[in-house]
Amino acid sequence: MKWRFIGLETHDAYLNMALDEAVCEGVRVGSSLPTIRFYNWKPNAVSIGYFQGIEDEVNLDVCRELGVDCIRRWTGGGAVYHDFEGEITYSVIAPANVFPKNIIESYRLICGWLVSGLKSLGIEAEFRPVNDILVNDKKISGSAQTRRGGILLQHGTLLYSLDLKTMFSVLNVSKQKITDKMIKSAKERVTCVQMHCDAGKMEVYEALVYAFTEGKDYDFGTWSKDELARAKELAEKKYRSEEWMYMR
Repeated sequence: MKWRFIGLETHDAYLNMALDEAVCEGVRVGSSLPTIRFYNWKPNAVSIGYFQGIEDEVNLDVCRELGVDCIRRWTGGGAVYHDFEGEITYSVIAPANVFPKNIIESYRLICGWLVSGLKSLGIEAEFRPVNDILVNDKKISGSAQTRRGGILLQHGTLLYSLDLKTMFSVLNVSKQKITDKMIKSAKERVTCVQMHCDAGKMEVYEALVYAFTEGKDYDFGTWSKDELARAKELAEKKYRSEEWMYMR
């Protein structure tokens, strides 16, 4: 199977999620190749899972104050703070039948590419079902997946650095004030690349490119005019809409 690889790009939250959906539509009808892409979020953003309520999960006042975008994903899972400097996000979109039917095994396969990329940087990571990657029992990456109309979409983040104070202020992790104790407790559960090696963010990205493309038939590609037009339409009419945002 031939893959298209789209190199690291930066978009706002709405276009990032709309591009994933536009490509899913394209792969389904055969106008787009199966695609692996890497991207950043700018402005910083909070994404919530499809089944979550935004007011339950997100401190909308703080997001407005800090200029942080809020978006509902197409995939399940929990609320995630996306920091431009602090993470690299990936998406994998392809016919579902090229992956194991078992959800955990399909996560294991794709997350294995991340584990391999980290290993090349000297970081020993392990996949922990359902969809996390841990280093020394601390979470460094989480992913979410959906299968619709015969297409699998999996996207996830790799934490490069941590800004726990902002993360806690935009997420409704607790009604209490952000305390040193909370941050210390989070540091015992979450980690990032910077805590384990000196690689710069672009060096980490290059390691991931190699790991995600190894053994695959692929070309570096770009978006088609149709994909971009559809993604812009989805970003405006769906992902930015209050109807989508507040559907639960």
